[in-house]
Amino acid sequence: MADTSDHLLALKVMRLTRPTLVSSQIVTAESKDLPQNTFEKILQATATTVQGSETLAAGQFMLLPQSFGNIYLGETFSSYVCVHNCRAHPVNNVSVKADLQSSNARISLPIHVDKQGPVTLHPDETLDDVIHHEVKEIGTHILVCQVSYMTPAGLEASFRKFFKFQVVKPLDVKTKFYNAETDEVYLEAQIQNITVGPICLEKVELESSEQYTVVSLNNLPSGESVFSQRTMLQPENSCQFLYCIKPIPEIMNDPKALKAANNIGKLDIVWRSNLGERGRLQTSQLQRSPIEYGDLRLTVIEAKSTVKISEGFDFTCRVTNTSDRSMDLVMNLNTKAKVGCGYTGFTEISLGNLEPGKFTDFKLTVCPVRLGLITITNLQLTDVFMKRKYEFDDFVQVFVVDEDYREDDFQLDKYVRYNVPQSV
Repeated sequence: MADTSDHLLALKVMRLTRPTLVSSQIVTAESKDLPQNTFEKILQATATTVQGSETLAAGQFMLLPQSFGNIYLGETFSSYVCVHNCRAHPVNNVSVKADLQSSNARISLPIHVDKQGPVTLHPDETLDDVIHHEVKEIGTHILVCQVSYMTPAGLEASFRKFFKFQVVKPLDVKTKFYNAETDEVYLEAQIQNITVGPICLEKVELESSEQYTVVSLNNLPSGESVFSQRTMLQPENSCQFLYCIKPIPEIMNDPKALKAANNIGKLDIVWRSNLGERGRLQTSQLQRSPIEYGDLRLTVIEAKSTVKISEGFDFTCRVTNTSDRSMDLVMNLNTKAKVGCGYTGFTEISLGNLEPGKFTDFKLTVCPVRLGLITITNLQLTDVFMKRKYEFDDFVQVFVVDEDYREDDFQLDKYVRYNVPQSV
């Protein structure tokens, strides 16, 4: 609140905010102790205590704001601006404007009155309005209110008042990216409440960029959320959210475009305080970890999850030329180099000429010879022209069961894992 006595008009500015919830603090002492009945008299005079039951806490009470209070990033700043004519004669050509100044910008806040342009204030009349602005920047903010009017002598006069306040962070958002062995990216977002009171998260969504699509992993197969109906966060508590981000088909098979598409999207968070005040926070553009490709990239595009022992296991691989030169490739899968690898098979295929940015698919077959989880490894691609070899290890896994295996007796989720090793 502020006013001015050197001018014909008085300016008052008050922030509009909801009350806070407080609990009464009960302190008592024995009558034989040093304080004697002092604490009891204080409790009897306190408005939050129940007469006759001063030593019992009656719950929480609403406390009207005693100071400007905290303003959090994403909340709406509301203020009441009032210009009052405290003189015995009219004041002409009265106008008022308000600006909100931060370290990076100065924003004009419109003040709407019943009449357009300057007005005349008669004695005891007021010119007032409520201004709103969603704060989107952390740091010091200054509300500048300026009042202009005409003196009885016909001179223009004006004065300004400044109201400084701080905007602080309400949430601490930490993100972790996991590049899958496919082209998928998994994002873990940890949101921590760093306000002084509890908040309720209404919405936490990842808005993907044009190069990706997003699948939320925060729901059960039935569609029910893994969280409670209302995600409440006490001060300093945090909550984790998980998302799967997939490239769009146009860049899925284009290594250069996929490597350049690092912008994943933005997190959009909406919350409410314990008394329903709404806040919204949107992060900056999140970026995935850069993808580093060698000259060749190997992926498994089709494979079974479970096979029977001594039966042929077929799987399909795709090799992509991520270099800037053509290659004449020969593929070789040799089990002799690995003792006790759990499968047998020898394959040598000529893949022919592969242009930069292009890919080719080929099928391989191995025969598992032991039970359990086995890993297919030791695949070599040789560039005939450059006489350079590229080795890939542990690029697919499969679970081997005995001949009496029946799907009705044992249900195994899809367990196919494939790596994309870097070129040597």
